[in-house]
Amino acid sequence: MIKNLARNILKSEFGYKLFKKFYYLSVEMDLMHPDLDEEFTELKAKCLPHTMTTVESLYYTYRSAKYVIENNIPGDFVECGVWKGGNTMMVALTLMKMKNTDRKIFLYDTFEGMSEPTEKDISYKNEDADIEWKESQKGNINEWCYSPLDEVKNNLYSTGYPKDKLFFVKGKVEDTIPGTLPGQVSVLRLDTDWYESTYHELLHLYPLLSKNGFLIIDDYGYWKGAREAVEQYFGENKVKIFMNRLDNSARAGIKI
Repeated sequence: MIKNLARNILKSEFGYKLFKKFYYLSVEMDLMHPDLDEEFTELKAKCLPHTMTTVESLYYTYRSAKYVIENNIPGDFVECGVWKGGNTMMVALTLMKMKNTDRKIFLYDTFEGMSEPTEKDISYKNEDADIEWKESQKGNINEWCYSPLDEVKNNLYSTGYPKDKLFFVKGKVEDTIPGTLPGQVSVLRLDTDWYESTYHELLHLYPLLSKNGFLIIDDYGYWKGAREAVEQYFGENKVKIFMNRLDNSARAGIKI
């Protein structure tokens, strides 16, 4: 819902101005909240224009990155479905602040918009994703969550994180994984929305997640297919992990 709303708002010039107005207002309001880290507030201002996730979810990404470094949890950072790269920017900026730039960061995306959904991909309001996907398809790209590779690269490079530690993997995850894999993962963030891609990611990437590493599922609460993929994988593999609610869509847990 958050992604759809943001995308619809940005379709018009008025909507874009309105979005900017409320974005800057949200930054000002955050300064009044004593529970927000001053460092996070600074970094959020750089990342929020490049993500559709909520502040709560972005904060969890920030805290996850800090936690794995502070507690020496081994592994790289992985995000599947990156849009403009805002969440991954938060990871990179956080690691820069901690003067720890040894970890690799993997960004998996089509960089051509949303991949085609299946009949399992229905919203919690029982909306068929296929309808909007077809309306958004323009030639070889899909305007739904579209951000070209060069744009994402520029956003990540703007953080100053070492370029040789950034890996942009272009294509559907069903095609690129397991062909391109990290060795070990400390934070695994899945945001490809659909049943097939989410299940495929869990199948190949969750086994690489370190003990006490973080799993973030962005669309568990919104898309029924994503939720089904998670529950199916957990059930088949007897995964015991408490998934905490971050907002109306995202869930996260720690591997035990």
